[in-house]
Amino acid sequence: MSRRTALRRLAAHEGRWLVSLGRWVARQRIGVAPGDLALGYAAAQGALVYGLTFVCVVETVGLSVLLAGLPGVHAVMLVVDVYTVLTILGFQAAAVTRPHVLTADALWLRDGARREIRIPLERIAAVRYDLRFTKAPEKDGDEVMELRVGGQTSVTVELSEPVVAVRLLGQRETARTVRFHADDARAAVAALRARLTEPGGGAAPETGGGRATAPETGRAAVRQG
Repeated sequence: MSRRTALRRLAAHEGRWLVSLGRWVARQRIGVAPGDLALGYAAAQGALVYGLTFVCVVETVGLSVLLAGLPGVHAVMLVVDVYTVLTILGFQAAAVTRPHVLTADALWLRDGARREIRIPLERIAAVRYDLRFTKAPEKDGDEVMELRVGGQTSVTVELSEPVVAVRLLGQRETARTVRFHADDARAAVAALRARLTEPGGGAAPETGGGRATAPETGRAAVRQG
């Protein structure tokens, strides 16, 4: 990827979280249409984000006092500190305003303002509650993709055929198993299973020890959002 393309993607990401800040204040969600079910995931990281924001605010005030006699340096540091606070809050705002979305024909999984993955319901072979904690992020592999929140995932979706995900800087990855977090994971699993059993909803959900598979179709569409 060229440097220009990388910078363009990063600029687009900055724009998305800035927009998310405004939507957060207005209590609006992005990409959730009437009839869609929003599956929130931001609560697991809330305490960490707000704690870090508090620390940064205290640092900003402290530096303002220490640098009061150096107007030029004070101005520069104030801009940096304020932007840092906005970035942290934007991270949380993007997660709040861009929840996972269950539509009539697809499951949209979001990673804040960084990426968005569309999984057609007909592609889902099994879904289950599966709480996992990861101490340190590991590179996804073996066609397994994880959208961790607060170092954890709580829902595992297995696919009959892979989907393609595009990361922030354009790297494309293929996954047959996707793990993500939802604030109310059991309710999310129940809602997804109910949607799958509706006429035209896709494969039957996992029940007991068995597992149903969905008919294979072409690759899923992916959009960066």
